[in-house]
Amino acid sequence: MDRRNFLHLGIAGAVLALHSGNASAQSEPTVIRVDASAPSRPFPHFWEQVFGSGRANITLRESWRKDLRAVKGVTDLRHVRFHGIFDDQNGVYREDKDGKSIYNWSYVDQIYDGVLDQGARPFIELSFMPSDLASSQKPHPFWYKPLPNPPKSYEKWGNLVGAFTRHLVERYGAEEVRQWYFEVWNEPNIDFWSGTPAQSTYFELYDAAARAVKAVDGRLRVGGPATAQAAWTGDFIRHCVEKDVPVDFVTTHVYGNDSSRDVLHNDERVPPWQMVARAVKKVHDEVKASPRPDLPIIWSEYNATYTNQPEITDSAFLGSWLANNIRQCDGLTTIMAYWCFSDVFEEQGVVKKPFYGGYGMIAAGGIPKPAFNAFALLHRLGDQRLSPELNDALVTRRNDGKLVVAVWNYAEPTATGPPRDFELRFSAGTSAEVTILDDQHGSAITEWRKMGQPDFPSRDQQRALREAGKLPASRRMPIENGVLRLNLSPHALALVEITP
Repeated sequence: MDRRNFLHLGIAGAVLALHSGNASAQSEPTVIRVDASAPSRPFPHFWEQVFGSGRANITLRESWRKDLRAVKGVTDLRHVRFHGIFDDQNGVYREDKDGKSIYNWSYVDQIYDGVLDQGARPFIELSFMPSDLASSQKPHPFWYKPLPNPPKSYEKWGNLVGAFTRHLVERYGAEEVRQWYFEVWNEPNIDFWSGTPAQSTYFELYDAAARAVKAVDGRLRVGGPATAQAAWTGDFIRHCVEKDVPVDFVTTHVYGNDSSRDVLHNDERVPPWQMVARAVKKVHDEVKASPRPDLPIIWSEYNATYTNQPEITDSAFLGSWLANNIRQCDGLTTIMAYWCFSDVFEEQGVVKKPFYGGYGMIAAGGIPKPAFNAFALLHRLGDQRLSPELNDALVTRRNDGKLVVAVWNYAEPTATGPPRDFELRFSAGTSAEVTILDDQHGSAITEWRKMGQPDFPSRDQQRALREAGKLPASRRMPIENGVLRLNLSPHALALVEITP
């Protein structure tokens, strides 16, 4: 993210408690009756195929690449997205004294070679404006000072995008680059775009870029508008249809603490555990009602918060939030790109301590956060989802027929209280492998606090934090008389794999 951040297993008759926002006492266990033959539907892992990152230049660091390898190792990561491929620090563009455009792909090649070498592909964000092409030198407030300004010449902007795209095809081959995505800009409806009026000038920027990409190869994928707060998608699609501008997918962003006023354009009080899903439903409906209802919908940024809140992004809370968000968004989107995978990240400057509410899944020093472990657990879910839908569980089946269930005890970030009891009642099965992520298991921030919260942990302390951050081993639990009992503390996420 990067915007505003300054500041029945297929289960019959299940009855689950509604989200209460706190962990209150529970007189009876939550009962889930399991029917392995219940109806199912496809459950593509839309939440773990694309991940965000900071800016292009930091991808040259071994620490960033090491974190990417780690995330790739526990998820189905296929693409990674970052800002600023055209920023001056990458040396891509300059003009000579006569105003002639001069291109340099040296760092571009190192950046994309590095991504590909980790087994991922780029999700290209065409941003930001090179200084020699920018109509203004006024920077965005980020620490690395990107230029969010329109080009002096939209023709030269189109030429830059075209030359860049041709180079990629020549270097990596058309068949490879056709598997990438080209997204035009980042969040043009807020302070990442200074064009006035914002929408019409962004559309001009998009049109020039999209046509330039397609002029190189009509099978390359291009889209936008990459807006914050789930904005402009309907207007963007109508514009592309009316002006016959290429578009292969739509992108937008949302965060759990975005306001209802900004996202839904009303004063409704929408809690953070619902906001992302409400935005996803809104955009889904807009696309389905548009002249291009077939367009894939990609949330190229999302998270529980766009502010630095350690109790959210650094804690076990994120596991239950993520699982619940997947539950709500399933069937309404093509891809969701978590922002972001690593705290090798400098929008607010150089990282000053390992746990500060950074958006990454891995803290500075290669320390896995609970978010990393949550993604690793949820990766093990099957690709069929069984009916009915539940408030606190996802019931799935893998291709090998094994049932896999995620169960969680959602509570607000700072909530404390007694645990909740769950009873999973099965028609078949003798035992289960159970892995639990909570504040005491797989949460490095808990150990960091015990250390006294050092800003710069020693190497021995870093090793201890990496050990504390490891996902705990699963344990075999008996299914006695058809019942598996779980006791989950607030924020806990459990993955249950059934042994026939």
